[in-house]
Amino acid sequence: MMQLALATALAGAVALLAYRARTLTVGGAVAAFVVGTAVFGAGGWRAAAVLFAFFIPSAVLSRVGSQRKRMLGDEKQSPRNAWQVFANGGAAAICVVAASRGFAPVAAAFAGAFAAASADTWGTEIGMLSRRTPVSILTLRPIAAGLSGGVTLLGCIASAGGAVCVALTAWLVHLGPFWGVALGGFAGALADSLLGASLQALRWCPRCGRECETEPHSCGTPTVLRRGVAWIANDAVNFIATICGALVAGAAAWI
Repeated sequence: MMQLALATALAGAVALLAYRARTLTVGGAVAAFVVGTAVFGAGGWRAAAVLFAFFIPSAVLSRVGSQRKRMLGDEKQSPRNAWQVFANGGAAAICVVAASRGFAPVAAAFAGAFAAASADTWGTEIGMLSRRTPVSILTLRPIAAGLSGGVTLLGCIASAGGAVCVALTAWLVHLGPFWGVALGGFAGALADSLLGASLQALRWCPRCGRECETEPHSCGTPTVLRRGVAWIANDAVNFIATICGALVAGAAAWI
């Protein structure tokens, strides 16, 4: 009972700080409170360490080069809402609750989910600052910076760093094998890019004359679907990527 009370208080404090720092919307803060309570309550301080290894660097990196990102018209720089929080942390929360019931390999799956989210976030936030034009991971043709499915050398290196950051933390607190969790992070980020370049909805804003991924566009104009499946947006892709990371890391721990 005491652990749950402490978990609730810690999750509430983190969610409030993130909201005050404008990294989360009100809905995002509520979602972060739910995910944080599940993680801290079921996994204790070790799970909290893994969550912070994802959350803190990601929050810092979102502020790096913000002026350049705004100039590029990046739609992903606004505070995260509830769907975005659940997309990045929902699979991990489910895994840590399952792990608390005695399913040992699921602890590594928990870390793998956050490693995938971390790899994707680092790759996006740092990759956006690359002076080289991104190319599609499928066609290798140049695409606009900020669109899903685009990769740069800088972004790939950053993505690896994000996976390693969480994997190292998980290994230090005995929540999974380092290489297994890191591999889960790499696999999740790869799945994110592949889905982003294929099934994820790519739209066209006639008013701004540019491709985008939201409906309507951030300017408020209805968009036209150009490629992909209409209901598969960035949040769905992120959720699938974290599941991929969890499965790979869990399988590595099982083996």
